[in-house]
Amino acid sequence: MNREQLAEQIIEAGRFLYGRGWSPATSSNYSARLSAEQALLTVSGKHKGQLGPDDVLATDLDGNSLEPGKKPSAETLLHTQLYRWQPQIGAVLHTHSVNATVLSRLCLSDSLVFADYELQKAFAGVSTHECQVEVPIFDNDQDIARLASQVQVWLDEHPDCVGYLIRGHGLYTWGAQMSDALRQIEAFEFLFECELKVRALQR
Repeated sequence: MNREQLAEQIIEAGRFLYGRGWSPATSSNYSARLSAEQALLTVSGKHKGQLGPDDVLATDLDGNSLEPGKKPSAETLLHTQLYRWQPQIGAVLHTHSVNATVLSRLCLSDSLVFADYELQKAFAGVSTHECQVEVPIFDNDQDIARLASQVQVWLDEHPDCVGYLIRGHGLYTWGAQMSDALRQIEAFEFLFECELKVRALQR
């Protein structure tokens, strides 16, 4: 797939995620693998429901812009580390939904575990509800390189990881293609809402 096609996928993802309320204002960032050593990411500070062809840029996997005059997101390293980690990853999505933000603040532990939900089967590699899907929660950190190093330790120890939360911040998930990453976003958001409702009813 060429740059123009990947850019259009990112633009369409932005419209969809903004429309669902999962990427308000200029929050969030999205990317697609451009080649073995390059990624295409959203430019910093752009409204995700109004993205255009000029609102993406190419970076290397160290997070450096390959397009003069365009500034990548501060969180670019959290995208590029995923492309380095697994060559089959083709798209990464980071969103800022209310449910992800609230649930990550309510959880006092360093991970959230989903069990016995039928929709767990929407995640790559999961074929039954009779399992547990563990989602790590990392404390928010403005030092992205330091945060990326913490995430990498978890990824190396949990090669089946399908996404993670940053506390009070949002969700990261990924897939072989943009459609896979979008499917996982929808599954996560359904499960986050279920968990919040269960916790409210248990009070």
